[in-house]
Amino acid sequence: MTVSESVHTASTTTASTTASTPVVPTAAGAGAATPDGVLRPHAEHAFADELRALAAADDRPRPARWRLSPWGVATYLLGGTLPDGTVITPKYVGPRRLVEVAVSTLATDRALLLLGVPGTAKTWVSEHLAAAVSGDSTLLVQGTAGTPEEAVRYGWDYAQLLAHGPSRAALVPSPVMRAMAEGTTARVEELTRIPADVQDALITILSEKTLPVPELGQEVQAVRGFNLIATANDRDRGVNELSSALRRRFNTVVLPLPATPDAEVDIVSRRVEQIGRSLDLPPTPDGTAEIRRVVTIFRELRDGATTDGRSKLKSPSGTLSTAEAISVVTGGLALAAHFGDGVLRPGDVAAGIMGAVVRDSATDRVVWQEYLETVVRERDGWQDFYRACREVSA
Repeated sequence: MTVSESVHTASTTTASTTASTPVVPTAAGAGAATPDGVLRPHAEHAFADELRALAAADDRPRPARWRLSPWGVATYLLGGTLPDGTVITPKYVGPRRLVEVAVSTLATDRALLLLGVPGTAKTWVSEHLAAAVSGDSTLLVQGTAGTPEEAVRYGWDYAQLLAHGPSRAALVPSPVMRAMAEGTTARVEELTRIPADVQDALITILSEKTLPVPELGQEVQAVRGFNLIATANDRDRGVNELSSALRRRFNTVVLPLPATPDAEVDIVSRRVEQIGRSLDLPPTPDGTAEIRRVVTIFRELRDGATTDGRSKLKSPSGTLSTAEAISVVTGGLALAAHFGDGVLRPGDVAAGIMGAVVRDSATDRVVWQEYLETVVRERDGWQDFYRACREVSA
């Protein structure tokens, strides 16, 4: 049995990125049903019908072990209508060229780094790319300050290790090792949160496409189809900068914030609708007016100027991202559905907006109060929202 074979065997019986925690089981992207009651299905389950329809209609060349062609992957992310009338819903609203560059990168031997400020859908795009390319988005290393090297390379089953010493049976593969052996796509989230010495464990994997196992005197070589998608934050503090050696191993795609208010409103509306369905929130009448209000406030404070450009504003310490806007609106819908009349109103989003803006009680509160008094108070049609915010502030 080779090391690669042992990786396959271990992945079916264990579920851990280290020897003490179970490795993520091999995803059932190849037609397995989503378990009932799952709060957030993986992309390959949630959009299984679309992926099947795309696979059936996609007659373009596919790279080794890809479920779809690069065209099919881009169509899955950006949306479209297939010849048989099947509508593929957009998973990402943004420049088409960025998606094409990301997909093309995965078709080469270069890894992909999705870079951007918080809330630019890096994780969302990463998951859907892996689902469309490999049918499996679960080969994931979640980056934190405590992520160990075993999460990137491999760990050991200590019971086996103590009983029999280093052996193939004692080896516990990481998601990255499994992806190398299976020719699929691995994901590393929040790469810049991982300590620098652990980050560097990726250098040999990405440059040599091999993972040495010196304890066994062997190695795992990546098979065709393997690639890696990493996400990184270029805004938050407390991150570990990537070394130039590691950065060179990636093609970098910078995901921007939505270019226009209409695009951001569209993104928020789509995601809120999806989340509401998954949470079984009672249906509410169209809340576009309040969604647009939330997006307007976030964009103005983020940009440091009112929409008409007439007034300069102070910006708070937080990012006020699209993801936070989605959270505010979802919380407002829950309030409207369970404690209101079912209509999304200013009072349902006021507390959520204030909570998103005021992260630092000293400086951000001043920014928020100035915005309320100089912009919100004077804006036509915003009096109900102003009163709701004043009530929350009191």
